[in-house]
Amino acid sequence: MSCASCAASAESILQAQEGVVAAAVNFANTSASIEFDPEKIDSYRLQKALQLVGFDLVIDESEEAHAELEARQRADFQALQRQVILSIGLALPVVLIGMLAMDMPYANPIMWLLTTPVILLPGRRFFVSAWKQLQHRTANMDTLVALSTGVAYGMSVFNTLLPHYWHERGLHAHVYFEAAAVVIAFILLGKWLEEKAKRGTASALKKLMGMQAKVATRLNEYGFPETVRISDIQTGDKLQVRAGEKVPVDGKIAEGESFIDESSMTGEQLPAFKQVGDTVWAGTLNGNQPFVMEATQVGSRTLLAQIIQKVQEAQGSKAPIQQLADRIAAVFVPAVIAISLLTFAVWYAFGDPMQGLFAAITVLVIACPCALGLATPTAIMVGIGKGAEKGILIKDAASLEIAKKMDVLVVDKTGTLTQGEPKVIHYQWFTHATEQQQQAALLAAIEQQTQHPLAEAIVRHLAEQGILAAHISGTFESIGGKGIRATIGGATYHVGNAQLMQEAGITLPDVLTTAQAAQTQVFFANSNRLLALFALQDLPKPEAAEAVQQLTNMGIAVHMLTGDNRAAAQAIAQELGIRHFQSEMLPHQKADYIAALQAQGHVVGMAGDGINDSAALASADVGIAMARGADIAIDAAAITLMHNDLRKIPEAIRLSQRTAATIRQNLFWAFIYNIISIPIAAGLLYPLTGFMLNPMLAGAAMALSSVSVVSNSLRLKWDD
Repeated sequence: MSCASCAASAESILQAQEGVVAAAVNFANTSASIEFDPEKIDSYRLQKALQLVGFDLVIDESEEAHAELEARQRADFQALQRQVILSIGLALPVVLIGMLAMDMPYANPIMWLLTTPVILLPGRRFFVSAWKQLQHRTANMDTLVALSTGVAYGMSVFNTLLPHYWHERGLHAHVYFEAAAVVIAFILLGKWLEEKAKRGTASALKKLMGMQAKVATRLNEYGFPETVRISDIQTGDKLQVRAGEKVPVDGKIAEGESFIDESSMTGEQLPAFKQVGDTVWAGTLNGNQPFVMEATQVGSRTLLAQIIQKVQEAQGSKAPIQQLADRIAAVFVPAVIAISLLTFAVWYAFGDPMQGLFAAITVLVIACPCALGLATPTAIMVGIGKGAEKGILIKDAASLEIAKKMDVLVVDKTGTLTQGEPKVIHYQWFTHATEQQQQAALLAAIEQQTQHPLAEAIVRHLAEQGILAAHISGTFESIGGKGIRATIGGATYHVGNAQLMQEAGITLPDVLTTAQAAQTQVFFANSNRLLALFALQDLPKPEAAEAVQQLTNMGIAVHMLTGDNRAAAQAIAQELGIRHFQSEMLPHQKADYIAALQAQGHVVGMAGDGINDSAALASADVGIAMARGADIAIDAAAITLMHNDLRKIPEAIRLSQRTAATIRQNLFWAFIYNIISIPIAAGLLYPLTGFMLNPMLAGAAMALSSVSVVSNSLRLKWDD
């Protein structure tokens, strides 16, 4: 595709096929997103339909196909580079002769001789494409270039061979060889600069793809290692990962242990210690210890592959603001051809056909649908790529555009604002110091009998105090919603809440029963008396207060929703400076709360991580999920924070604002360029100032307009 009109043409061809529900073609990253009924049409027929109008569609998703496509794109880019060098090398002497040495002997034949290879070799691509478009009654930028340079070249040849035709009519036989040669040279140069810049917009995606391992070491049925391609790995295969190697697929460690650099996935700079049973992700880097892993997710099911796919889909999606540019691009080329013909007709009517031809050629050359077509998708590609580099995974362009309008952010408490796991913040023993160590080891052993988060928190706390679980045998009874009862060596022990203590006849001091309601109390007692108290609380994340403050400073009101009790919610809200909060909410009530805010005219974002948040995430204008949350929450969200850092939310909003501003700048300059340049090229200023724009300058201006749009988008890459 050479311009936005090509994308519009390809899109309309796809949409016209029977069985196609929707199609969107992205000019910036040369991709198509097609939704179709496989019972009515298949991808090969879609490919054939596009090939008939001069385009092609790569439908093979294998690694070999991607490698072949990259090789072909590199070859095309290098061929374009050679064409630029050849066209400039031949056009330069034509310009020098045309501007400085028109009176030299055989000037016209020499210029003809030098211009012909430019038309036939580097310029051939424009004429071939224009012919294919004509056969299907469509037009694109290549049509404009072929018409303008073809008319200029043809007229110049005619005037070189038959100058007396014009002399007999009292007109000078002008030649436009330099215009034809330079326009092709400038447009090819602009195309080369544009392609070079566009390659930069996809750098984030290339970095993600570069994280994927190409081969792996698989242990065969006899336990011997063999090197295999990643695509050959099956779920359940045992893989050997040596020191310093990338983890090839998602899986669990089966043998050995190691420190693994997971910064590419989690953003944590310190390597994570992994041992048997722990999960490892494709693309992360093993430290200095080899291990054997069992593959659990392979191919497109790995987390890294899903991230790459989401970034690709997002970069290929269209923002709502692009619809206007697409509609204009679809009629742009026919409109320019009409303006060019009208320009010639007006000049001819005023008795100056040569000047009319000159102006008509300039109109064809200066019009630029490319700038319009590149304005939105290049900014979207860079913005989404920048987000991926920062650990902000954006699902589509519309989300990026809407996020900047957000004025309310609804946040789930547990696991989003808080760490998602209770921690012991206070404890007290009521036994003699000599008994405390033994009783603590006994408590750790009892708590290990249950998987309850409170029990796990107490076991972790005791381990941090250097107390390990005692080796015991006995009977254990779990009492739903209250705690656990254990009988060990004839003695009975109770671990649980105040209700369990009351049922066991254990007296609790008044000061303990009136402790802060935001904390969860766990009591440890034998059959006679209270032995210890532990107060636990799910603490806020270290960065939560800073994130809330940043959002407030940006004019975004933060609302906290939780299924927890009011006292716990109020404690967290006060600590983080959140004014609006609701407690004891069911999942559907969260979605209703968001709907009520939207009904008041607010643009609402929702941040959460649990299955219970998925309905609210889906109903919000912008859903933001934590990467370590439930899969359904991530699927329902428009933005996923890979680093689980709440400060990424204001960062995502700022990125949205900068991207939207870049799109507006690009579209403004693309529209203004065409609105101003086309009338000037037609000769609007000539009656007033005597100024006529030269086609050579028009070609340079057209090339620079596209380059400037892509360059402006690339500024996003270097913004903090």
